Amino acid sequence: MIIGYARVSTKDQSLEMQLDALNNAGCERVYQEKISGAKDEREQLNRAIDILREGDQFVVYKLDRLARSTLKLLKVAEELEIKGVELISIQDNIDTTTPMGKAMFRMLSVLAELERDMIRERTNAGLAAARARGRKGGRPKTKQKKVEQALKMYHTKQFTINEIVDATGVSSSTLYRNIN
Repeated sequence: MIIGYARVSTKDQSLEMQLDALNNAGCERVYQEKISGAKDEREQLNRAIDILREGDQFVVYKLDRLARSTLKLLKVAEELEIKGVELISIQDNIDTTTPMGKAMFRMLSVLAELERDMIRERTNAGLAAARARGRKGGRPKTKQKKVEQALKMYHTKQFTINEIVDATGVSSSTLYRNIN
């Protein structure tokens, strides 16, 4: 049996391109989800792996759809190898049934992790440069006057937290943090 797996990181992204490629690759069943690759618990990936049997093929559009770290990718590959399942990555031209395919798989998984680390490094450098220019990230601070108004309402014990949040615009977490 040929089983496919498609994943995008956010609900706003489309799976269509991956699904088309998996269908063209002859997948009889395709599992799909919209969840970050950094998440360890991916229900549809686990379901796909659970139904795989010896002699089956597990097809992904690209290796980074399967895992974001070399360690996770190798763990999945090892699990598939123990089950006697071939791993095929369409875009990466990887087929683990051959020695060259296995070697290329391991090299590409290292490069995928390197790319992710470089993106993280560039992001952190950009944030540091912005901070050096006086820009601060994160949510804007709630005005102290609003917080004080919310606290007064809270201490009267006449309003629920939801009513205070609606009336002042102060979030419940900010309110609780200031109460304590």
